Amino acid sequence: MSGVQTRSVKDKDEGLRLDRWFKTYFPGLPFGQLQKIVRKGQVRVDGKRAKTNQRLEVGQEIRIPPLDDNATVDPAKSGKPRGPKPLSDADIKFVQSLVIFKNNDVIAINKPAGLAVQGGTKTERHLDGMLEALQYEADEKPRLVHRLDRDTSGVLLLARNRASATTIGRAFKHRTTRKIYWAIVVGIPDPEEGRCTHPLGKLGGKGGERVVVDEENGKNAVTEFMTMERAGRRLALVALWPKTGRTHQLRAHMAAIGTPILGDGKYGGREAFVDSEDIAKQMHLHARELQLPDEKNNKMGPAIKATLPDYFLKTLKGIGFEYEDWLNQDPFEDLE
Repeated sequence: MSGVQTRSVKDKDEGLRLDRWFKTYFPGLPFGQLQKIVRKGQVRVDGKRAKTNQRLEVGQEIRIPPLDDNATVDPAKSGKPRGPKPLSDADIKFVQSLVIFKNNDVIAINKPAGLAVQGGTKTERHLDGMLEALQYEADEKPRLVHRLDRDTSGVLLLARNRASATTIGRAFKHRTTRKIYWAIVVGIPDPEEGRCTHPLGKLGGKGGERVVVDEENGKNAVTEFMTMERAGRRLALVALWPKTGRTHQLRAHMAAIGTPILGDGKYGGREAFVDSEDIAKQMHLHARELQLPDEKNNKMGPAIKATLPDYFLKTLKGIGFEYEDWLNQDPFEDLE
C-alpha cells in the first residue's frame, strides 16, 4: 500500500482526461475504485475536488490517496488478465457500420439507442470497449469527448488524437458547438416555440443520476425548443437546442414544461407512454446534428447529421407526421 502521492501533469498529458491519466499511470486501478475515491474527494487537482472527466493542464498537481501496490501494475502483463475480452468480428463490423463521418481529427458515429457509451457494474458491452475497432490507420485509438445517454440515439463524436480531443473538449466547455436534437413529446408545448430556463440540480440518494428543477440551488440550464409537427393535442415532433450541457437536460426540461419525451418513463412516468401499435415503446430522443466551430475561418463547420433510427421513423409514420421537409432545414435558422 503506497502513501499519499503528488504528481505533476507533464507536457505529453496536456488535455488528457483525469480518468485516462489514471489509466495510464495506474493501469491496475479498477475504474469503479477510481470513481469512489474521486467522489469522496480523495483525489485533488491543484488542491480542489476533482472530476473523472475533467481535462488536465500542464503543471497541475494531482493528489493521489494511498493505493494498493497492484494499482501500478498493468493487468495485461501480470499473468492475470483483467478487463474487456478481445473484440469479436461481429463487434468490429457492428461498430464500424456506425461511422457517418471521418477525417484525420475526428470520427462521428450514429449511436443506436440501447448502446451504452461507457461501461458500468452491469454493463459489459459498450462503445468505449469497442473503440479499438475505430482506430483504422491512426497511431492511437479514438477518444470519447462527450456522451449520449444509453437510450438516446444520434451523432456522437470521437477525437482521433490528443490535440483534437483538447480542441473539441474546449469547444464543448465554452459552448461553441451547436447540437440539435429531435424528440417526439407527449402533449403540445405551450407556447409551441420558446426557451426553457429552469435551473437543474442532481437528486441526492439513490436517485443521484436523476436531475430535478431546483430554482434555488440548481445550475443554469437553457434549452431552445420549436414544434415542427403536431398530431392534435396528443403528440408533437420538436427540435431542441441545448445551449448548456447539464445531465439529462432535455429530458428534464421537456418534462418540466408538461410535455415529457415519448417513452421516457424516468422523467415522464406513465404520462410519457401512449398505448398504440403504431408507436414504439423506446425513448424518442435523437441527436440529429452537430457542428463544431471552424476556428481557422472564424465560423461554424459543416453540420454532421445522423439519420433517424427505425423505431423513431416507425412512430413518425404511424401517426402521420410529415417530417420529410424538415430533414434538410434548420429549425433554428432565425435564432442566434
